[in-house]
Amino acid sequence: MTPMRAMVIDDSRAMRMILKRIVTKVNFEAVEAGDGKEAMDLLADMTEVPELALIDWNMPNMNGLEFVTKVRADPRLREMTLVMVTTESEQSQIVRALAAGAHEYVIKPFTEGAMIEKLALLGLVPTGANS
Repeated sequence: MTPMRAMVIDDSRAMRMILKRIVTKVNFEAVEAGDGKEAMDLLADMTEVPELALIDWNMPNMNGLEFVTKVRADPRLREMTLVMVTTESEQSQIVRALAAGAHEYVIKPFTEGAMIEKLALLGLVPTGANS
């Protein structure tokens, strides 16, 4: 089975490593970006758009919400599944992210199982993939 592609966007190297390990476990190849701007630059150079982006909200240069808005405005990137992975747990923030075009919202801290369940919910990994 050909691996799908994921982009992990977070200004924390530790968090990028955790997320990359999780998605690699469920057959994704992952690229990392330290903020939304770096992610947009990487996407501009890619011939194939990743199926998934895991996005932190609070980052320098371009935050997660700005990234989601930019991706949604670009027809080439529209098919990408966007998941906010953030400490922002206020209902209003979740609503803003989903309204901007994020498909799902995961609040830190999360478990590996919870993240894989979200990906299964989005149809990106087979159900029961984390057993």
